[in-house]
Amino acid sequence: MNRPLRLHAPLAELRRQRLAQRSVPGRAYRLELCTLYRRPVFADAEAAQGVCRVIGTAGVWRDSRLLAWVLLPAGWQALLLLGERDTLAGLMGRFKALSSRAVEDRHRINGWLWGRGFRDRLLPASAVLEEEAARLLRLPCEQGLAARPGDWPWWNSRWLPAPG
Repeated sequence: MNRPLRLHAPLAELRRQRLAQRSVPGRAYRLELCTLYRRPVFADAEAAQGVCRVIGTAGVWRDSRLLAWVLLPAGWQALLLLGERDTLAGLMGRFKALSSRAVEDRHRINGWLWGRGFRDRLLPASAVLEEEAARLLRLPCEQGLAARPGDWPWWNSRWLPAPG
């Protein structure tokens, strides 16, 4: 007897549950998005400014708190304290959609700015968030884009980094 396989609905449900499980309200996450094909879209100042305007919009984050972020030529990394009203998947989907619309069409491929998905890392409860933010803001220096943290124009932090 041939019975049709019905894998899609259960797999979709399992994926939804897995995504919801990794979203722990009140906890800090390190997040990373890459542009589609890791193209250096944000080497263009106009594109970077468009995304920075979206990052600064409170409605994107709802009750989550964006603690620090850096926009690199081919991606975005952030430190986020997740609120009660969102899952990571929902929040990142909203950010990707709004930021994609904020850049010119020439930076998108078939409408897409960002690559598929995102990376997240739940930080331990004992993590010192100020140190995590400082690590994040050193990324442009490590990539040879700036001499010192703070010299790179596309970043923000609730804690101002120490010079050098």
